[in-house]
Amino acid sequence: MNNDNRNDWQECKLGDIVKVVSGFAFKSEDFSHEGTPVIKINNIASGALSLNEVQCYPYEITDKLNQFILKNGDVLIALTGSHVHQPSSMVGRVTRYNLPYSALLNQRAGKVVVKSSDTTDKDFIFYFLTQKRVTIDLALNAGGSANQANISSEQLINLPVLLPPLPEQRAIAAVLYSLDDKIDLLNRQNKTLEGLAATLWRKMFIIDAAPNWKKGKLGDYGEFKNGINYSRHENGDANYSILNVRDIVESKYVNKSSFEIVSINQEKATSYLLKKRDIVIVRSASPGESLIVLEDVQNLIYSGFSIRLRCHDQSNSLFLFQFLQSYKKEMDIFSDGTTLKNINQEILNSIELVVPDKEIVEKYNSRVTNVFSKILINQEQIRTLSTLRDSLLPRLMSGEVRVKV
Repeated sequence: MNNDNRNDWQECKLGDIVKVVSGFAFKSEDFSHEGTPVIKINNIASGALSLNEVQCYPYEITDKLNQFILKNGDVLIALTGSHVHQPSSMVGRVTRYNLPYSALLNQRAGKVVVKSSDTTDKDFIFYFLTQKRVTIDLALNAGGSANQANISSEQLINLPVLLPPLPEQRAIAAVLYSLDDKIDLLNRQNKTLEGLAATLWRKMFIIDAAPNWKKGKLGDYGEFKNGINYSRHENGDANYSILNVRDIVESKYVNKSSFEIVSINQEKATSYLLKKRDIVIVRSASPGESLIVLEDVQNLIYSGFSIRLRCHDQSNSLFLFQFLQSYKKEMDIFSDGTTLKNINQEILNSIELVVPDKEIVEKYNSRVTNVFSKILINQEQIRTLSTLRDSLLPRLMSGEVRVKV
C-alpha cells in the first residue's frame, strides 16, 4: 500500500454510477410457506442477511417481477427502519445477498445496481455504502415519523463518491473482502460450536432427563433487574459502555469493541454494572433474545430495553442460557403488547423448567467449558479483524491509503 496522489480518481454522485431498485409491493395474500423466498426489510435491516421468518411467493415469476429477482452478490439496502439514535434496526444498513438460490425483493428494501460494470465495481460500491459516516448520515437525514425513518431516492443518488479507476476499485474491495472472509469463517466456526453446546444440552436435559427431576421456575434460579433508563443528553460524572438491544440480537456473547459510550452519574449506574456469567434478556423489540457475559467486563451497563438475570449460583448460568436459547419462540408467544411485544419480569419469573441434579449441571459445564473458551478466542480474533477492517475502510475509500494494483 502507498500514499500516491489521486489525480486519476473521479468525483461524482452515487446516482451517476448506480441505480437503486426498490422492491415489489407484494400483498399479504401473495405469501405462502413454499415457493420463492421474499426478502423483506426485517431480513436486511440488522446489517446482515437474516432468513428468520422468511415468507415465500408460491406462484410463477412473471416478467413484471424479473427486476426484483435477487442473485448471489446483489447489494441490498434498508430504505426503512429506525433512526440512528434508536436501538433497533437502523435505516441505511447494507448487506449482500449471499445465498446460492434466487429470491425476490419486497418493498422498502432496495437493490443497488451498477449502471456499467466497465467503470464501476459492485463490491466497491458495497463497501462505500457500509462506511459508518455514510450509514449514519443517511439515518440522521432520513424522513418519516419519530418511530420510523425512510430514505428517499434523492438522498441516495446525491451521495458524493470519490471513484478510483476500476482496477483500483477491485483491489480495494479485495483487501476488505479478505478480512470479511476471515471474519465470516470465524463466525461460522462459532455457529458450529454453539450448535455442539446446544445439542449436548438437549441430550442431557431433555432426551436423557431423569423422571424424578422436579419442576421449578426460572425465578427460583436468580434475580431479575430491568436495565437503566437514561437520557442521551445526560452529562454524568463517569463514562460507561452500554449494552443495547442490537448488541444482544447480533451476538450471543459480549463484543467489547461494539458498545456505545454514555455519560451517567456513578451513583445511578452502579447497580446496573454487569458481571461475568450474567445473562441479559431483550425485553422489547426482539423479546426473548439473550446474551451471556463469558468474560470479566469493566464499566459495562445494560439499557432499559433489557432485563438482567443474575444467578444465585453461577454454575447454573450456562445451563440457563441454553434453556433461554431453546425457549425464544415461547417467550415471543407469551410476550405482552400489540404493536410492540414485551417480556417482563413477571413472565420470566413464572417460566417453568425442569430442575436437574446439581452434578448433572456440573458435568455439562465441564464438557462445554472448552467449547465456550474457543468461542471467546474466536470472538477476540473477530474483534481484532473487525477493528482493522473498520479503520482501513474510510482510509481506502478516501485515497488516504492506496492499494498497489
